[in-house]
Amino acid sequence: MLKKITLLLSLLFSLSEAKVLDAIAVTVDGEAITTAEIRAVREQMDVSKKEAIDILIQDRLQQIAIRDIHVPESDVDKKIEMIAKQNNISVSKMQKVLKEQGTSWTQYRTSIQKAMKKEKFFAQKVAREMPQATDEKLMAYYQEHQNEFMIPATISVTEYSASTKKGLEQLMKRQEGVEGKAQELDTAALNPTMLQMMLQTPTGGFTQPLNAGDRYIVYRVESKNGQAQIAFEQVKPVLAGKWQQEQREKALKDYFKKMRTGAVIEFIRK
Repeated sequence: MLKKITLLLSLLFSLSEAKVLDAIAVTVDGEAITTAEIRAVREQMDVSKKEAIDILIQDRLQQIAIRDIHVPESDVDKKIEMIAKQNNISVSKMQKVLKEQGTSWTQYRTSIQKAMKKEKFFAQKVAREMPQATDEKLMAYYQEHQNEFMIPATISVTEYSASTKKGLEQLMKRQEGVEGKAQELDTAALNPTMLQMMLQTPTGGFTQPLNAGDRYIVYRVESKNGQAQIAFEQVKPVLAGKWQQEQREKALKDYFKKMRTGAVIEFIRK
């Protein structure tokens, strides 16, 4: 997560520098978009010039929309502490990592505060327009996106076990000469946690050690075979998240489309 954040920040900060170093191409209610920004978005997002300009126009409209939204510094601190905890590092360690990657702490805090403003804006201005999820709507989404919910029918694994976690770790380091128990797992019979772990582990990789009570177990994924569709009830929580994200994007697109019709947009350079 932290890596993704810093990658996004690097693009945003390069765009910020571009404002100073290049000519103004478009203004949106007085907010400038430079030719350097357009080039950067085209290169990093692999889009056409028109698409890059549209992306940047929406960014300026968002900046205008959140301009008067207030997020206290104490809330930013709490958010950063939460992100650090999710990444299993301290805030001071996070500061060190960001510095090594070329991102100042001030830049990072500003980006977090901006993201929080966007969330607050969404909750206040956009979320109320979103439809509520129902089983009928989720089923329709499920049927339209069946290919997204295909998984291997079986997964071939080798099971290794030891009486202690340390013993299991030593066993995994040795690998050669260590015998394991070959198994063929039916994905339909696995509990959701076990299934997700197996799906996330690449072929040839090891799962995280599992506490089985009297011993510790780890699985090496040998192969993933066949295809099976996850049942609607099993995937319902994932469906709800995907459907809500789609509705969120649509609601934001509609909001800024309306906002754009009332904005003063001037194209200064082609």
